[in-house]
Amino acid sequence: MTKRCLIIKTSSLGDVIHMLPAITQAKQKRPDIVFDWVVEASFDEIPRWHKAIDEVIPVEIRKWRKHIIKHYRDIRQFKKRLKAQHYDYVIDAQGLIKSAWIAFLAKGVSYGLDKKSAREPISRFFYRHKVHVPKGLHAVDRLQLLLASVLDYKPELEHIDYGIQYQWHMNQCQNQVIFLHGTTWPSKHWCLSHWQALAKLFSDQGVKVLLPWGNDKEYEQACKIADRLEHVIVLPKLNLTELAKYFVQSKAVIAVDTGLSHLAAACHVPTLCIYGSTSAKLTGAKGGRVIHVSSKLTCSPCLKKVCPITKEAFAPCQVSVSAQNVYDRINQMWQQIDFPDAL
Repeated sequence: MTKRCLIIKTSSLGDVIHMLPAITQAKQKRPDIVFDWVVEASFDEIPRWHKAIDEVIPVEIRKWRKHIIKHYRDIRQFKKRLKAQHYDYVIDAQGLIKSAWIAFLAKGVSYGLDKKSAREPISRFFYRHKVHVPKGLHAVDRLQLLLASVLDYKPELEHIDYGIQYQWHMNQCQNQVIFLHGTTWPSKHWCLSHWQALAKLFSDQGVKVLLPWGNDKEYEQACKIADRLEHVIVLPKLNLTELAKYFVQSKAVIAVDTGLSHLAAACHVPTLCIYGSTSAKLTGAKGGRVIHVSSKLTCSPCLKKVCPITKEAFAPCQVSVSAQNVYDRINQMWQQIDFPDAL
């Protein structure tokens, strides 16, 4: 008999992508279960890429909590849609009060992280069943353990399948790389001169460099990186699906610590991620074609949004990772990968 499970993982981009391998494995282990997913509307493309997801239920908590009265009608419609289906399992995979509230509203038996496992321990009071998952593991592994515990199967943590890399038809792999140069924290930015130097290294070898952007500040930086370089192109503004299509047709993605680096990893693209103020240990991009380049400075990682030393300027830990080092690491990676359609 078919059972139904509601997954609650609303944001952010990286967190949502971290959920995909757990869904893939859960569907393999429990083919009798149909999965629905509650996610922030800005990320609702992602669950739709996974064939195991039946219904995607968008939510806009980030917007609603700023003006609850103004969005009362939208909130009411969301609650009505949420309660339209009874679930055998309601799993809050976020561990926050906002996600626990959704689990509480849904019709079904609720599961969530216990007080030692959740980011916001008070969320446990909203669940019927509490699950313990060790905190010292990568987020991808923790989510696999959570679903395995609730749905009663043995997890296989060594196997990661995001379940989306075959969603788009992979035409000929192009001789191009993508720079994900935008991020949130000032301390996570790689300095402009390094991006320019790296772009020149690739351009001089005839490798096309593509520069996506998400806001005016990132567009301005992309233009500066591309300035006077023949094979460096600033892309138009893209949604996640359009960007993923560029990923799967590229030879590599080079990124700072940003949510889009997780998307590149999920698309099984050779991905190099630069870490200075942050660490890849618990929440870094994870996949079979991902490598991390981390700063060797003793102050790294400090996990601070703004560098205590340089404040808003580029953090020394990020500056210490050179363009030549990144270029060499990418070329080493390429030597180990077969690109049958490349060039």
